[in-house]
Amino acid sequence: MKAIGFRQSLPISEEESFISFETEKPEANGRNMLVKILAISVNPVDYKVRQNSAKDQVLEQTKIIGWDAVGIVEDTGSEVTLFKKGDHVYYAGDITKSGSNAEYQLVDERIVGRKPKNLSWAEAAAMPLTLLTVWELFFDRIRINESDSGKSLLIIGGAGGVGSIAIQIAKQVVGLTVIATASRAESQEWCKQQGADFVVNHQNLVEEVQQAGFQQVDFIVDFVDVNMYWDAMVTLIKPQGQIGSISDPVESVNLRALKGKSVSFHWELMFTRSMFQTEDMIRQHHILNQAATLFENGTITPTINQCLSGFSTENLKRAHGLLESGKSIGKIVIEY
Repeated sequence: MKAIGFRQSLPISEEESFISFETEKPEANGRNMLVKILAISVNPVDYKVRQNSAKDQVLEQTKIIGWDAVGIVEDTGSEVTLFKKGDHVYYAGDITKSGSNAEYQLVDERIVGRKPKNLSWAEAAAMPLTLLTVWELFFDRIRINESDSGKSLLIIGGAGGVGSIAIQIAKQVVGLTVIATASRAESQEWCKQQGADFVVNHQNLVEEVQQAGFQQVDFIVDFVDVNMYWDAMVTLIKPQGQIGSISDPVESVNLRALKGKSVSFHWELMFTRSMFQTEDMIRQHHILNQAATLFENGTITPTINQCLSGFSTENLKRAHGLLESGKSIGKIVIEY
């Protein structure tokens, strides 16, 4: 099979930042299925792993990354019960395993969902990682529920892949009042299209949120930089409120600053369940299936904003470059 990977952590402009090569097609085993991939999408985790996993070395084996895919089940391991050959599936995968930047991939059935019937291959490929991230953060970590309908949520980073589906789920599934941050006209417009009630500029966060009519908010989720916005979050969160983050802080955060308000703080990493083979790992299968129904009945819509045609090093470099610019909106997909 064809795969695309890297041996060194090189700037995306370098010719060998991605290399195309042939490798053996893996064989289905145990609870793993072999999926023929038809489309993938890229996420910030992709370029972070590419930039950092082979900094001062040349890897012996070419590393295949990528954590969003849609495709058709080609074969199943002996313990697979949730899917059969020919099923259309979508998934984000496992960061400890070989990624989706290939023609075929092995993936554990417990972290795979049925592809939404009304979405194209490209639309479906855009969704798993961001959707799982938001669902777990909202419902498994913060434990937002129906009784929270009408409460206020501040989303820091509303126009990115995670922020886009977070706006939709918060608004359409829970009924929260959503304040999203975006600084450019096009990203502000995108947030409004996803359903945000208010869009504010993150460059003057406290002032902007308060000018929108909120002295404090019930929930805050950070999809950008917990260090950069920590003081603003401490100021804006209501007493007994909750803050969640997916970002990677380079400095410690002062959790003590939340004590006076009895505020809870939650980390979310979508790969935790698969990395540690947790007892509830199958939860991701159920989330993806639940979300498929929400796509099919029109409650939520795909957040794809750009689709590149053809599985090639050129398209992967282009997608990574767009993400690294920090100005991409929604999701970027590569269709095979």
